[in-house]
Amino acid sequence: MSVLVFVEGLNGEIKNSSLEAASYGSQVASTLGTTATAVAIGDINETALAKLGEQGISKVLFDADTRLKQFVAEAYVAVIAAAAQKENAKVLVFSNTGIGATVGSKLAVRLNGSLATNVTALPETESGAFTVTRSVFSGKAFANVELSSDIKIIAVKKNAIDINNNSGNTATVENFSASLADADFAVAPKETVMQDTEGGILLPEAERVVSGGRGLKGPENWHLVEDLAKALGAATACSKPVSDLDWRPHYEHVGQTGITISPNLYIAIGISGAIQHLAGVNSSKVIVVINKDPEAPFFKAADYGIVGDAFEIIPKLIEAAKALDK
Repeated sequence: MSVLVFVEGLNGEIKNSSLEAASYGSQVASTLGTTATAVAIGDINETALAKLGEQGISKVLFDADTRLKQFVAEAYVAVIAAAAQKENAKVLVFSNTGIGATVGSKLAVRLNGSLATNVTALPETESGAFTVTRSVFSGKAFANVELSSDIKIIAVKKNAIDINNNSGNTATVENFSASLADADFAVAPKETVMQDTEGGILLPEAERVVSGGRGLKGPENWHLVEDLAKALGAATACSKPVSDLDWRPHYEHVGQTGITISPNLYIAIGISGAIQHLAGVNSSKVIVVINKDPEAPFFKAADYGIVGDAFEIIPKLIEAAKALDK
């Protein structure tokens, strides 16, 4: 029996959220007295895959089928199901991304397994049960959930688990090929829209995010957000009213009805902090709020707050951030 971890790639490298999932999976395997195997799909550098040994992964099954470079849900499900069967995996671990949650839910149906998403802690197994802790109600509470099926599927919340760093350890990379039918590719996205900065930072994966609201007064001022993000190596985001006004594309909208993110640093500029917006960002490790209204609700959730005119503050922050790189 093995623990199987699905790792996602981006530009040939492994996503940070998948490194967290790999660390989680290896710790679960250690608790169960077994090993952790990863399954990787598509275009990922084999050197990066071998380095998964630093997170405690012993072996990587790598399906490099070129048809899998673009995410196709049914095809990904077929590959991971085949890998789980090969390894006799009873615990499957994903990162709680759009891909991870989608594939995890489909696998739960296909394998008749129990699924827990937004998992924030290692399972409790001492009593013989397999119980995990989930973040619920937009991060306002936690729930303990017992996974009682033979197959247990876990999607780990971003930034909830520390990444193992056993420097020098390497994993064995094996070529793996699942038998995929044309039907597995029948429903494929015609176009994939991903938000990124010039550095190629995807919003859900970003360690730092700079976000703007209606306080910026118009799209012509958005260069302030973009310039600060570039100086910090961050992704850009916005509030729902901004995307509704078409100042920014909808895939930049973070909040309850948009993207939920968990960066190490979230900077909110000219955003009041409505509860719907907070629901999408309250898992951020550090929140910085810049608003000229000292009564803005966002200040109650902020770790750091600056009361003042963003048009005066942001250029100074950009200058300071650039100075750090010199």
